[in-house]
Amino acid sequence: MNEETEVKAPEERPAWPPVDGNATPVSSPHPHMPMPTTPQGPPANQGFEYELPFELVQQGWKKFWSKRENRPYFWNKLTGESLWEMPSLAKPQFDPITDPLGISVLPQLPVPQPIHTPVPLGKRRASEDIQGPQAKKFILAGPWDLEIPTNVIILERPPCIFMHSHPEIEAYRCAWLSKLRQCYQELCHSRESIDAPKDSFNRWLMERKVIDTGYDPLLPSNCYPEISLSMYREIMNDIPIKLVRPKFTGDARKQLSRWAEAAKKIMESRNAEAESRKVVKWNVDETFQWLRKTVGATYDDFQDRLAHLKQQCQPHLTETVRASVEGICLKLYNLSCEYAKKVREKSNNSLKEHGMELPPHPFAAQTVRKVWCYPVQFAIGCPRLPVVEYLPDRDQAVLRFQGDSLAINSLYLQKLEQLYRHSCFDDRKFELFIPRVWVMLKRYATFLGVNPSPNNANLDFRDTQQSLPVTVFECLNRAFGVTFECFSSPLNCYFRQYCSAFGDCDSYFGSRGPFLQLKAVSGSFEANPPYCEELMEASVNHMERLLNDSPEPLSFVVLVPDYREPTPAALVRLESSQFKRKQVTIPAYEHEFRHGFQHVLNRTELNVRSNHGTVIVWLQNAAGHHKWEPTEERVQALLEAFRPGRERERDRQELLSPTRQGSTSDKPQEVIAST
Repeated sequence: MNEETEVKAPEERPAWPPVDGNATPVSSPHPHMPMPTTPQGPPANQGFEYELPFELVQQGWKKFWSKRENRPYFWNKLTGESLWEMPSLAKPQFDPITDPLGISVLPQLPVPQPIHTPVPLGKRRASEDIQGPQAKKFILAGPWDLEIPTNVIILERPPCIFMHSHPEIEAYRCAWLSKLRQCYQELCHSRESIDAPKDSFNRWLMERKVIDTGYDPLLPSNCYPEISLSMYREIMNDIPIKLVRPKFTGDARKQLSRWAEAAKKIMESRNAEAESRKVVKWNVDETFQWLRKTVGATYDDFQDRLAHLKQQCQPHLTETVRASVEGICLKLYNLSCEYAKKVREKSNNSLKEHGMELPPHPFAAQTVRKVWCYPVQFAIGCPRLPVVEYLPDRDQAVLRFQGDSLAINSLYLQKLEQLYRHSCFDDRKFELFIPRVWVMLKRYATFLGVNPSPNNANLDFRDTQQSLPVTVFECLNRAFGVTFECFSSPLNCYFRQYCSAFGDCDSYFGSRGPFLQLKAVSGSFEANPPYCEELMEASVNHMERLLNDSPEPLSFVVLVPDYREPTPAALVRLESSQFKRKQVTIPAYEHEFRHGFQHVLNRTELNVRSNHGTVIVWLQNAAGHHKWEPTEERVQALLEAFRPGRERERDRQELLSPTRQGSTSDKPQEVIAST
């Protein structure tokens, strides 16, 4: 560090732009809203007087006065570069990723940088302006391409009011969420004598977050209506017993008998109306008589009899248990609100120890400007974080905090490191990297309800965590200009720009926050939402609003499961959308997805054959259709990229090439890992 940056700014004033201790103070343009800080730096300040040519102002340059040196200096709000001399219009762009010290500025065309990512660097001496040797650009090879620049432009947004990732707070939050999940299972078992429906709790979390306006990024705390209709329906579908498609005729007979017995038991043990009790009892008795008298009935006979019995009895069963099921949903939500409040109190107490506090309410956007899409920003700084143990073990690494160990493949840890370099500028020495990785891994492990590892990776979480094959992403980028994933995570993203469910802990690794909060103006997107009907429908509605409001090129390639019994509302909306330009369906078992636990699995277990069809729909406005039209040739190329085995063929071809293929960078490159 040179002497110009040794004097730190006072604690009560954010230290940006990077000025020395005697420089003219800079105040917030909005005194009632604190300046957003890390991890990606503050948004462009509009409160300074410009004393430079208009061209330099457009490039992000501002002029400041140093009292210590008694002379002016110049700072670029887009790149974090600072100079003593007047910058030149012909000077190449400064790249804080590949040249963080600003020493080796290459004579090449400028590379567009996200507008809201200034880097707090020190002022460079005249001797530091000397051109150095060409810097190598390290590219991490793997099932991703983190070097693709974004083509997405959004409207400027206010900073979020969540607390920075903190292992102690996250462990506390996840403990309450695990308790809430266990409470759900106990309520279903004790009140309705059934197990909690599979993945119902996860879908409840996603459904609640569609309408939640609370202050916790994970626990629902402010939702209306309080009773989740999706959870209510899923519990009702399993009453009196959970129905599965039987394999053999004997299984079909047994399931019919069990359903009839369970229905009779419910009506006898509950305070049911006399008429309802009479109807159910009559149909159940008739079913048992049929079972005793019928010999040699076929599989279809038993299934038809069950469908008839369910049709006659289900309305009476639903009316009888309605209050009880609604009570389960309401109690779960009230407990979530209580637990979220406890986490909030602990967060505030932790921040008070560092002289900080969380804003009481979300901020409103102060301006409406179009900017390059940038990661989530925080309204407050990051407190001191505890130490998280890092234990490398062959091809995996284990991160341990307070006895809670989380595993991740070494290649994916390197991926997170690369994403961290691209998106996080408050931790240049990577002192907070491991704690933040632990928090992110803990969040997803708790959300899934299991700690992902090779020992339990066969569990089916494909509906919520699966991702597209690499060959499909390559085709989407090449044929349709896709540079952005609407539903992803740091662990399974292909691009370095994506939206994720948990913007607070994912922002350090490039997340732009939840998709429903992204106000996109232009760009090409891929959307493969997790299977939650409410989230899928809300996402389609959001896409249509964006397409309707923007005259600039905007395109969404949407992929949803081809479930037709019943057809999800989101699929109905997609097929009837005025912005639909093309629709194709890939049959079941004729394409693959990547496993949701790819960050802990071996390569041989990554590809999973899809047991359902997939519908692909192109939603585009007029400008987007003109720029990224789904022609027959492009669509066929995409379907070929989905063909099972294509990713393995690609990997074999990659092994024959010593360097990464298809890179567009003019700088010398070096591959630091292989696929």
